[in-house]
Amino acid sequence: MPMTPRRTTLSALFGALFLLAAPGCLAREAGAKPPEPREAKVKLPETREAKTETRSEVTTEAMLSETMNANTVSVITGTPGGTYFRIGADIAFVLNDGDRIRVLPILGKGAGENAYDLRFLKGVDLGFVRTDTLDQLRQDKRLKDVEQRIHYIAKLFNDELHVIAPKGIDDVRQLAGKRLTFDVKGSGTDYSGRAMFRGLGIEVEALNVDQPTALEMLRKGEVEAVVSVAAKPVSVLAGFEPGDRFHLVTIPYLDTLSEAYVPATLTGADYPKLVDGGRPVETLAVGTILGVYNHPKGSERYRKLERFVAAFFGQFDKFLAPQRHPKWREVNLAASVVGWTRFRPAQDWLDAHRDEGAPQAEIERFLSEQPQDVAADKEQVYQAYLKWRRARQTSLGMARR
Repeated sequence: MPMTPRRTTLSALFGALFLLAAPGCLAREAGAKPPEPREAKVKLPETREAKTETRSEVTTEAMLSETMNANTVSVITGTPGGTYFRIGADIAFVLNDGDRIRVLPILGKGAGENAYDLRFLKGVDLGFVRTDTLDQLRQDKRLKDVEQRIHYIAKLFNDELHVIAPKGIDDVRQLAGKRLTFDVKGSGTDYSGRAMFRGLGIEVEALNVDQPTALEMLRKGEVEAVVSVAAKPVSVLAGFEPGDRFHLVTIPYLDTLSEAYVPATLTGADYPKLVDGGRPVETLAVGTILGVYNHPKGSERYRKLERFVAAFFGQFDKFLAPQRHPKWREVNLAASVVGWTRFRPAQDWLDAHRDEGAPQAEIERFLSEQPQDVAADKEQVYQAYLKWRRARQTSLGMARR
């Protein structure tokens, strides 16, 4: 049933605000202790009370270290200011809860490099990867059993393929044999973008440079197009001043493409400066998923990830708040990913809460129950939704008894 204008307006409220995440960093400072004075000292005998206090300090530090490490999980994200970094910051802000659980976001290069970080770096528990990541790893003959090593917790959102080129280029197939940039080596664009072009049967001369540099090269005529595979709207692309020279190029969906890629569109609302007229630009997309290293069941890191799954799924409605990234509104926690295995604690949680429904379905039901004259204030609507959801969960709990 099509949504009424009122419901459309309210639905838009959940995606109206972007999170302006400032990058944070943690560092340990190691400073040399000042030298002891050369004057002779008389060492007094240590009292029983001093010995007890010293042992107490050691015990307290050991307990603090154990507690912090037992409750911290790390997630490899992306470059500063990018969607992955902002989504990782959201997860940390929402889920960090004193000594119970702490999420530590780590800067990364993007989905391509994240796959290796998740597989091999001992300190990485989680990572933002893509639905074509397993295909990427299978092509590396050095790796074995990648499907058993990396599982997923949830599919998150889609990353769209963007190709910016001169307005004389109307179809991506006109770029065959041309010089194109694919972001830095190891980025998601570097792998997914190239794979998409191969699936389209288009051979190009691929260069790896960062996006701001690539856009300047495009402006100077040093490359024919700039490629980006990222969640729309991409801030660096939206801020690009194309004048009357450049635009987003149409990309068709072909049967030769991997099943990891799906049709998508880019609109004038996404990129007012890059989309000609009111007609959407056809393109492709690849799914981003929250990947996880499949630690042995019963291990310390497995138990930490069990706690993370319970917190992530159980508090998911907090990610729908207006100040969080609008891409959270696309997430369907129950959605499966073809060719991937869901992490067992995540599957168990979903099986135990199957009757509660997906967040997006809940939002639709909530909006359908609101009076026609409900105030269109973002925070008020969100708080009303949370109140409605708590009441519904209470009623469901009573019904199960």
